[in-house]
Amino acid sequence: MIPRRAFLPLLAAIRLTRAAPQDKGPAAAGSHPALPNNAPGIVKDTRLLLGGDVMLTRYVGRLARDRNDPAWPFRILAPVLAAADIAFVNLESPFSDRGSPTEKGMVFRAAPQMIAGLELAGIDVVSLANNHVRDGDAYGVEFTRAWLALHHIAAVGTGKTPQEAHAGAVLTRNGVRFGFLAYTYDQNNGNRTDVDDRIAMLDIGRMRQDVANMLTRADVVIVSMHAGLEYSPRPNAQQIEFAHAAIDAGALVVAGHHPHVVQPWERRGAGVIFYSLGNLVFDQFQRDETQRGILGEVVFSGNKLLRAGTIPIDIVSTAPRLAPRISSAGPSSAGEPSGGNSSAPRSPQGQPPAVNPPAPSGAGAGAPPPGR
Repeated sequence: MIPRRAFLPLLAAIRLTRAAPQDKGPAAAGSHPALPNNAPGIVKDTRLLLGGDVMLTRYVGRLARDRNDPAWPFRILAPVLAAADIAFVNLESPFSDRGSPTEKGMVFRAAPQMIAGLELAGIDVVSLANNHVRDGDAYGVEFTRAWLALHHIAAVGTGKTPQEAHAGAVLTRNGVRFGFLAYTYDQNNGNRTDVDDRIAMLDIGRMRQDVANMLTRADVVIVSMHAGLEYSPRPNAQQIEFAHAAIDAGALVVAGHHPHVVQPWERRGAGVIFYSLGNLVFDQFQRDETQRGILGEVVFSGNKLLRAGTIPIDIVSTAPRLAPRISSAGPSSAGEPSGGNSSAPRSPQGQPPAVNPPAPSGAGAGAPPPGR
């Protein structure tokens, strides 16, 4: 008997043609034949997910070490984030290979291996422009950028030079260039009096210039904004002024963080503003609101914002997961709280969304005292 493998070269030389499908009768009114994504004239949608504050040390790091799994904080939510074309978060804890990771207090310094969670979740770009960026000193700023780059994660808001800090990063998906910029209201965390000009600060004039420059290199601009009052359910004047200026300058998305609680989101012109996405990975057990967050979801068709919405998140034992609740609330004015779940862009309906029930803290024994 001739073995089957002997026929493979002959079969490979035969050109096969797929038979045309049988006619199934006239198409339903208004229907269109399905076309492949790479067909001429077809633009594939691009979906971005935007997460809030991620802190990978203190009690978060301790739990990961106890489980011998540095990716543990992201284990549950990773498939959700990884399914996006681009996933973004605010990285609140710099990495450092000098000294030990911080176990308590308000200075955050994460062990290098904790980057495994960002990798598992498919995080593509992070903002380093926040009040904890210098918690690892100048070395920590440099090490964090290099460590992220080594793991193919873009970082924005800092740089080797002031020019690089304001240049941002461009990621291309489905032929569309998405440019990311990041800014912070503070870089000292109450521990320093000097200013490091390699960290992009919340300056409207400079931001407008950066957006204009970015628009020469990118089709869509996303601005990260680290600002606001901690634990406040509403944006302050600085947040509103900066976010409006970013959209008016040509950005299509503003992703806000720092308050550690969810704040409203709204449409402005052709763009969308998420004033605060709340926490994503954190060990703040002192309030129900700090154990809930949202993912901002934006979908583009080419360089046009097709729809925007939010996905509610619960944080259990410092780790995020999809919340077991669904809210159909759309965008709201900056003075009203906004609920979650994705929705097509629409004007506020004038009715506040239902208040989400408290999420279980899941803090467990040995949880640290409250801290930001």
